[in-house]
Amino acid sequence: MAEFCSVPPEIVAPAANETLELALGSQVVLNCTVRWAISEHCEPVPTWTKDGQWLGSESRQDSTWLGQNASERLLATVLQVNLTHNADFGVFACWVSNATASFTLRREEVAGHVSAVLAALLVLSLLVLLAGLYIRCRLSVLLWYRNHYGELEMNDGKLYDAYVSHATAPDDRKFVHFIVKPQLENRYGYKLYLDEQNIMPNAEPSADLIMNVSRCRRLIVVLSVAYLEQDWCNSSFREGLWRLLELSKKPIFIVFESQYREITHPAISLLKQHRSAVTLLVWRAGSMTPSSDFWKELCLALPRKVAFRRTMGDPQTQLQEDKAPMLILHSSYLDSRGDPHPDGDLGTGLRGCAFRNPLPPRICGPGGPTALATGTVEDTQLKDSHRSEIDISDLGSRNYGARTDFYCLVTEDDI
Repeated sequence: MAEFCSVPPEIVAPAANETLELALGSQVVLNCTVRWAISEHCEPVPTWTKDGQWLGSESRQDSTWLGQNASERLLATVLQVNLTHNADFGVFACWVSNATASFTLRREEVAGHVSAVLAALLVLSLLVLLAGLYIRCRLSVLLWYRNHYGELEMNDGKLYDAYVSHATAPDDRKFVHFIVKPQLENRYGYKLYLDEQNIMPNAEPSADLIMNVSRCRRLIVVLSVAYLEQDWCNSSFREGLWRLLELSKKPIFIVFESQYREITHPAISLLKQHRSAVTLLVWRAGSMTPSSDFWKELCLALPRKVAFRRTMGDPQTQLQEDKAPMLILHSSYLDSRGDPHPDGDLGTGLRGCAFRNPLPPRICGPGGPTALATGTVEDTQLKDSHRSEIDISDLGSRNYGARTDFYCLVTEDDI
């Protein structure tokens, strides 16, 4: 039976009631140390309880010793606990005489590995999905953004959207005339200038090339095996490439996949080295479909195309409010109807009157000469009335400076 002291022993360790969170299967040692005065003449006996139940002395070890000043004694009791089951957790109390200290053992909540693995797989699947969507829809998104918010290349005096240079080989002609031209012009509304001549005779740009490329916004070169057989490609392709870069903004080179792997010409490696300055496209077996990446990449390399109504005429002159008859692209001004835009250059529908069919001949009846004279007077008055309504005050204010597609057909000798 435990002997009680008149003065309760002092708990040295633990300093306060401790709470420990331990994992299942671990082992813990609980240390309870007390101190009391020798003058008490008592021999306290330590005991342990778990959840209010007394424990035996099999799993504990006790030791006593004198303090430093030999006026006090210390007692340490150690309890070893193996946490192999959930029932091994609980509240352990150390009783020494009429002093007590407690230890609360709780099971550590370990994060579930299954939920962590599922979360990691979910994040990985989401990343793979986003990467797949980016690879599949990147060109479509870029093309949509360019068509809505891209830079407009208007009022630059260009007549064509692209200058297409190809070889005279039958396969190249079929590819350009039956695939590239119908697709770009009929589906996307671009205007192409096709040329199968040698663009660089004697390794220098021809005069026709300089003039024609200056009228086009882009340059497309069908770089087939037959095209690479030209003299300038074999002798000085590097110098020719620099010439093309000076004439056109980021030229487009199209190569065929069936020939791409077999071509050993240095031009291919040179184009790969300068991908930032040129656009290199590969025509593959699946590029025939209109929704293939080849056409999307080609449209991204071409200028942004704006769709105008057919009745608006040339968009360049339309944006400048220039409605001169000589600049109208369609021939509707030759009909006998009045001018649908009476606020044009000459104001009162002069074009309809100028190109109107002549009046039918008058049939002379009684008083024929008088009727003819009367008709002549009326025609003269009608012409005078139209002449007085002509407004030529704005003829000198029209701006033709932005257009470069006029050609002087009168030489200096004719003047």
